[in-house]
Amino acid sequence: MTRTELAHRTADGIAVTLYWARSDDSISVEVERHETGETFVLGVEPARALEAFYHPFGYAAARRPELLDVAA
Repeated sequence: MTRTELAHRTADGIAVTLYWARSDDSISVEVERHETGETFVLGVEPARALEAFYHPFGYAAARRPELLDVAA
């Protein structure tokens, strides 16, 4: 699946990228911890894309708490 990067930011060793996939019109947020190379990807409802981009750990905590090991 080809994704288009819509936004990217890095802070405190964590990179967050917002993607859009044309093939199925889906939105996702990828979070990478530079120190360990660990990543997780969240499927995101389009209306909540910016919330997930700016607050990926809060978004994950409400929907996929098992992914939060990357933040530890």
